[in-house]
Amino acid sequence: MHGSRLKDFLDRENIKYVTIAHSPAFTAQEIAEKTHIPGKELAKTVVVKIDGKMSMVVTPASEHVKLKKLKEALGAAEVELASENEFKDSFPDCETGAMPPFGNLYDMKVFVSPALREDEQIAFNAGSHSELVQLPYTEFERLVEPIPLAN
Repeated sequence: MHGSRLKDFLDRENIKYVTIAHSPAFTAQEIAEKTHIPGKELAKTVVVKIDGKMSMVVTPASEHVKLKKLKEALGAAEVELASENEFKDSFPDCETGAMPPFGNLYDMKVFVSPALREDEQIAFNAGSHSELVQLPYTEFERLVEPIPLAN
């Protein structure tokens, strides 16, 4: 079952969450459109390599990850997008490209856009291209302990 690691974790932590089924979609903007969730409330997970180490950057669907700005903010020597081939094996319970922003479940650091903190709820891929999980942002922050990025 896709996203079973995530759902098992949320259930163990007694988190109240909602799953939202939708027809298959592969881009964050397309998912936002199909589910009627504003792009600023739908989180997309982007896997990057920071000095060779895989990490997640979580931003609203309506934002783009600015690699140069990220590199400067982190004081890293190198920041680049990871290819699907490079990261797909890190998420064995997920469809490629549909991983949830829970790096703590996959041994990855998570960096989060401050724009996501502006809304009470956060929604994100639940491990498949046809299901989202929505939960309070404060619970996401408590469980994942993401590193906030500067504006």
